[in-house]
Amino acid sequence: MNIYTLTVQLKSAYKRPFLLKFILLILFISIGKLTRAQVAVPVDSLKADSLGAKGKKIYRPVYNLNKQYDFGDLTRNILHPHRKADTLHKGSGITIVPNIAANPTIGEQLGIKAVAGKRLGGDPNTLLSVAATSASITSKGIIYFYVNHNIFTPGNKWNLQGNLVASKTVTPDYGIGIGRSFYGGTDADKLLADPAHKVYSIHSLFFTGREKIYKEVARNLFVGAGLEFDVRRDIENKDTVNNATPSSVYNNRHGFPQDHYSANGFLFNVEYTSRDNPNRAYKGIYFDAGFRVNQTWIGSTKNSVQFTSDFRKYFSLSDVNPETVLAFWNWGSYLISGTIPYLELPGTSRDGAFRSGRGYTTQYFKGTEFNDTEAEFRFPILANKFISGVTFVNMQTANDEQGTKLFQVLQPGYGAGLRVLFNKVTRTNLALDYAFGRFGNRGFFLNLNEAF
Repeated sequence: MNIYTLTVQLKSAYKRPFLLKFILLILFISIGKLTRAQVAVPVDSLKADSLGAKGKKIYRPVYNLNKQYDFGDLTRNILHPHRKADTLHKGSGITIVPNIAANPTIGEQLGIKAVAGKRLGGDPNTLLSVAATSASITSKGIIYFYVNHNIFTPGNKWNLQGNLVASKTVTPDYGIGIGRSFYGGTDADKLLADPAHKVYSIHSLFFTGREKIYKEVARNLFVGAGLEFDVRRDIENKDTVNNATPSSVYNNRHGFPQDHYSANGFLFNVEYTSRDNPNRAYKGIYFDAGFRVNQTWIGSTKNSVQFTSDFRKYFSLSDVNPETVLAFWNWGSYLISGTIPYLELPGTSRDGAFRSGRGYTTQYFKGTEFNDTEAEFRFPILANKFISGVTFVNMQTANDEQGTKLFQVLQPGYGAGLRVLFNKVTRTNLALDYAFGRFGNRGFFLNLNEAF
């Protein structure tokens, strides 16, 4: 599940090592042949730029790929030991791969994913248009299906981004706030803040549809607008009676039904990208900022206005080994006016790709205002770049309904991981991270590509 990135608790990982071995076996057999044509499709499309913008190519094979070793080379050496390596082989425009992930929220995920890519028109500087679809199931009963697209018209004059999602979800809930100790107030106040960090499981059916249209206005700079509809039905919290869970307290206070909601709104964004590669950047900047305006007259349960920003900067620290990188990321979302549904509150792992705040489960911290800052050091381990390593730290902050302000309390996370090179042409990695947080949080995170 590329949209949801979840985790496996330490004890769970110890008890089920066979599952990880099974997943890696599937990857070894399937990805080696198919990954040559792989095109990663993040949630938001301009993050999937591939081959150029107005004469400046993003995927330039300026590094000696013959000296790098990936899963395709490994598979070829085992299955066809006498076949000569072909590092520029492109393969089919359609790729079918296993879709795997793991983390504390979903447990282990296994599914299948199909990706297609094609450049429209005859302009060689036109960005690659991509589409993807996936179906998956997790060990915690989550079922997820999506279709998305990122289409660039000839010459990059227009960019159309969109996705459709249908899922059966299980969302862990730890209340609103940043984990600050809370004294006084009513029983409902204490329940909403959840200072004891009790977890409540919320089951629901979730559907989303989104379409955005971007116009390139300057080199690497795009402006866009669109619509997004998020609909959740059959919301069920088995512990809910009346004000018995954080979500029921919030819904009662803000006038939301307990079993359903819609968050439908307009999107207005500006985006700048100069990254040399969106899968695994060595240098460059990515920035996106925009407003979401939910309106009842298009079916939203409540009106609201949110502002969201996403900034990433990459520094290559070595000319010899350009993948030695210091990377920074700041993501935040802030409610300006109105009210948003409980499960739409910004929080841990609620960024566009659901990768922030490693060390904690999804929405462990949340509020109407939320900010996450991360730094990561990436470095090669093997000379052929097949295995690399990372170390990372993050810091989250949120407000709450008991008076805590944004940046008043900060909660850290940290960890380290390994990267296995799947495709040296597109710099696609298998990411295996182990992260630690506060309040006993820790977990194993398994995904494709970097967290940011």
